[in-house]
Amino acid sequence: MKLLLALLLCTIIVSGQSQDTQELERRNGFKEIKLGMHIDSVKGALFRKDLIERKEFATKLYETTHPDYMSIGDVPVKLISLKVYKGLIYEILVSLGHDPKIMKGLEKSYGKATYSIRTESYYWKAQTLTLVYKGHRKEVNLTYRSVPVIAMMYADKGKKIEEVADDF
Repeated sequence: MKLLLALLLCTIIVSGQSQDTQELERRNGFKEIKLGMHIDSVKGALFRKDLIERKEFATKLYETTHPDYMSIGDVPVKLISLKVYKGLIYEILVSLGHDPKIMKGLEKSYGKATYSIRTESYYWKAQTLTLVYKGHRKEVNLTYRSVPVIAMMYADKGKKIEEVADDF
């Protein structure tokens, strides 16, 4: 009987957590800005500069200040940065003022966050994306990262190595 009760409790806990990550995956980004979408689909996106991500991937940095994206409830958003690889958004950085309502809203939507001592941040992890909440005294950064686009970056790197190896 105790074993049955323990299994039932574990099932409820696991299913509750999977629903939270399902919601994170369903939303797949910030407001209308979705991970993996083409940068041309983002309202008001302006090119800022070329980047070399992780010391090896040629990417681009965009920003948007379109009014549709510049608040979360009554909390104003300071900056939205978008990192792009081959025209596809793989990272969304949302910077805003420090407000406890943000963390409470995130936990209501996605469940309890996991705390990382190493990075001193909270995070939620789904199969296709991660969301990191990093708070400072006056500022909070929300960083959404796309697993499939980052995997594509590494796959492209592997193809380049194959091309070099075949050229000997």
